Amino acid sequence: MRSFKADKLQVQIYENRKLMGEDAAKAIKAKIAELLSAKSEINMIFAAAPSQQDVLKSLVEDKSIEWGRINAYHMDEYIGLDKNAPQGFGNFLKSHIFGLVPFKSVQYIDISASDAELEAARYGKLLEENPTDIVVLGIGENGHIAFNDPPVADFNDPKTVKAVPLDEICRQQQVNDGCFARIEDVPTHALTLTVPTLIRAPYLFCIVPAQTKAQAVYKTVRGEIGTHCPASILRSHEHAVLYLDNESSKLL
Repeated sequence: MRSFKADKLQVQIYENRKLMGEDAAKAIKAKIAELLSAKSEINMIFAAAPSQQDVLKSLVEDKSIEWGRINAYHMDEYIGLDKNAPQGFGNFLKSHIFGLVPFKSVQYIDISASDAELEAARYGKLLEENPTDIVVLGIGENGHIAFNDPPVADFNDPKTVKAVPLDEICRQQQVNDGCFARIEDVPTHALTLTVPTLIRAPYLFCIVPAQTKAQAVYKTVRGEIGTHCPASILRSHEHAVLYLDNESSKLL
């Protein structure tokens, strides 16, 4: 493993994505244990994407984590997708972690909500009443975090959760990841936790494997901090760690 700092962001590079996921899971487990030594329960937000499968698998396999003291949330959800669609982010997380370990509670964004603004307000209120301790996230091909694509990302967003249009690069990524057969099948809008909501959490663990993310990783680590690459804001966070594999880090 190679490690260096980019401003405040700790960057760690691994030989392959399996080692990356395992080491990220170990660090997340250690932080969970540390926080639970001082608090009766904690709140965690999870990203839903194929890029997260390695870390989620390692977390699920660790039987020592006190899941019964953790409340789980997710960071985005499509608008207009069937409630049972496997591409739904709540459904993805249910298959990969939410339904596999005994969380104290799991709070889903309602994919079938008829009023996106009302659902954004409801979920935002939940997050405001239950401050986040840990976020487990990734970075999109366009540098997004959650569904804060460059055209809609706002580092000073007053909202906690908002409805957003998805840009074409973001929608094409869902096809590239094998989640949809064609871009026409990908929803055009989604609900997302805003950038301030994510970075307000005291601990961020960002897991980003694969060659398709190499350009976004370069912009995150080496480019200017700005909404042209929303993930670049991670460089201003006191306790954020970026986990990369040999492919996602190749331009560094």
